[in-house]
Amino acid sequence: MNESILVLDFGSQTAQLIVRRIRELGVYSELLPHDVAERDALARAPRGIVLSGGPASVYAAGAPALPGWLPDAGLPVLGICYGMQLQAHALGGAVEGLQHREFGPATLHVDGASALFADTPDEQLVWMSHGDHIARLPAGFVTLARSPGAPHAAAGDEHRRWYGMQFHPEVRHTAHGDTILRNFIYRICGCAGGWRAEHVVDDAIARVRAQIGPRHAICGLSGGVDSAVAALLVHRAIGDRLTCVFVDNGLLRRGEAQQVVETFREHLRVPLVVVDAAARFLDALAGVTDPEQKRVIIGEHFIRVFEREARRLIADDERPFLVQGTLYPDVIESRAPDRQRGVTIKTHHNVGGLPADMQLSLVEPLRYLFKDEVRAAGSLLGLPDAWVWRHPFPGPGLAVRVLGAITVGRLETLRAADAIFLEELHAAGLYRATQQAFAVLLPVRSVGVMGDGRTYGETLALRAVTTDDFMTADWARLPPELLARVSSRIVNEVPAVNRVVYDISSKPPATIEWE
Repeated sequence: MNESILVLDFGSQTAQLIVRRIRELGVYSELLPHDVAERDALARAPRGIVLSGGPASVYAAGAPALPGWLPDAGLPVLGICYGMQLQAHALGGAVEGLQHREFGPATLHVDGASALFADTPDEQLVWMSHGDHIARLPAGFVTLARSPGAPHAAAGDEHRRWYGMQFHPEVRHTAHGDTILRNFIYRICGCAGGWRAEHVVDDAIARVRAQIGPRHAICGLSGGVDSAVAALLVHRAIGDRLTCVFVDNGLLRRGEAQQVVETFREHLRVPLVVVDAAARFLDALAGVTDPEQKRVIIGEHFIRVFEREARRLIADDERPFLVQGTLYPDVIESRAPDRQRGVTIKTHHNVGGLPADMQLSLVEPLRYLFKDEVRAAGSLLGLPDAWVWRHPFPGPGLAVRVLGAITVGRLETLRAADAIFLEELHAAGLYRATQQAFAVLLPVRSVGVMGDGRTYGETLALRAVTTDDFMTADWARLPPELLARVSSRIVNEVPAVNRVVYDISSKPPATIEWE
């Protein structure tokens, strides 16, 4: 690695998006804790530093501080939202709370020429999300842009090459965010570029080899692209010292187990063990309605099954390795131990839902990657296109798509309806046009009329979204005739359902999954 842009993490839900955008622009980037030691940061050959946003206020007790080594490091710095406020606070400016938060779209007015805003218009749409603002700039800083709610929406000390902005250039809602980030990394930091997705694969294989060494590992296959790519990466690194374990927990989509076996045993020739644990999982989930409790139960039972299989398959290893396909959005939403400044949105069973007494050492080669990077890695590793472009499927499976109590009958109802929805999306040529689509069985019954008689049946929601990073998403504008066809088929072919609705919520404020 000859150059990098480091992002210091102050707990923003979009901190890793900054990393992703910089990688897309051709420069390696990595997310590090806000209190990273100078030696560890400088060892990564940074050409610049980005300070992420975060939920804290700089004047609050215990708020994360600017690293003491940073002002004297001689590196360009870009502060985003909390990062800008932290710059001002640490360098002698003043930060104050706003009476009303500035959240959502805002019009930015650029004041004069600046390297940061080169090739962008004087008036542009940006995305704000802050409750504090800069009341007074530090010495040496000048205002570069303003908005109705922020008189210093962007500022900079061009001699020092320190810049800050109250808005978020990393989100797609900021119209010229990529250009602003490009200006920072190329015009201000002087990066040469040239980093490519292939480096993700090479770096991950090298890390796995170093972590596992001569020992053995098992990989928990879920049927999704994430665990499949993780398995192929580790198999490339350690060969047949990896055994994949696919657990049929009774919460799978229709035909899932058969597809996994055919792909891994027959096409990819990766060692695979299939475990039928449906009864175990369904018994443990009986009567459970709280989604967080579902995730914790499922996470623990997965681990116990993997521990048992590891003892059987790797009998001479006191603490075997378990490979998981954890991605960074999972880490962000779960507030994993390496992101203590984050806020928990929901616990992912393979991050926050792991039991404290787990007897396996985790290997997570995809932990700091986004879905598009994982798909690129899968293609490079030879994963079939049908798998590379599969829509995500949550680790807890249909347990978090059957809202309320889980029963065998409700699971079968959801499987049948979900299969119809996906079948019609494929038939219409729209599966790839959406990034995630699925059905959700609601804990709601409603009155209907079928065959001149009254029904009181289940309500089913359809969800389809478009997104390029899974951190933000918009509802897919599917053709009305397609939705009508799907609804008609479901109420006619799935006996328990008499009402179908379509979810038109974006993320945020909703999440993609309902639970």
